[in-house]
Amino acid sequence: MEIKSASFVTSQSQYSEKSPITLPQLAVVGKSNVGKSSLINSLCNRKKLCKTSSTPGKTRLINIFLINDSFHLVDLPGYGFAKVEQSEKLRWGKMMDEYFQQSTHLRHVLHLVDIRHDPTQDDITMNQYFRQMEIPFTIIATKADKISRGAQMKQIAPICRAMMVQPWEIIACSSETGAGRDQLLAKIGEVLA
Repeated sequence: MEIKSASFVTSQSQYSEKSPITLPQLAVVGKSNVGKSSLINSLCNRKKLCKTSSTPGKTRLINIFLINDSFHLVDLPGYGFAKVEQSEKLRWGKMMDEYFQQSTHLRHVLHLVDIRHDPTQDDITMNQYFRQMEIPFTIIATKADKISRGAQMKQIAPICRAMMVQPWEIIACSSETGAGRDQLLAKIGEVLA
């Protein structure tokens, strides 16, 4: 699959499927600062499609992008350690839960985890949620450029154990170097076929 066009459609604080939100969707999910926005930019070959920040918790709304005029990428707020009020964290949790409950167009979730660290309890809880809701997902191990190839192989094992997946089901990616991009695009093509 090749991404030829990408544009921002809308931001929502409460998910709504009114027009133009009528196409198949891929949701991008992960803890705060795992690299969701960077991954979307890298995937679409656009530097500023998605706002990136070194400050966790930058994405506070459901951001929807139109890709190739044929599907939507849905960027959800990060979960986890963002330094925000508890009430704001609860609001984000409710927003995400409503999205997963209400989206009739969701085809697949790209669940991002940082390859440098073992998955957090929040990562595991999110993964269990997808399984309970029977939402298909792929684990994307981000920031692969930050560690050596050997260290990547070593770090895949605890991710597999925590997320109950096989090593070949994980796609290691780097938004900096583009590593894993082709594999991820192939997976997206397969999911949307």
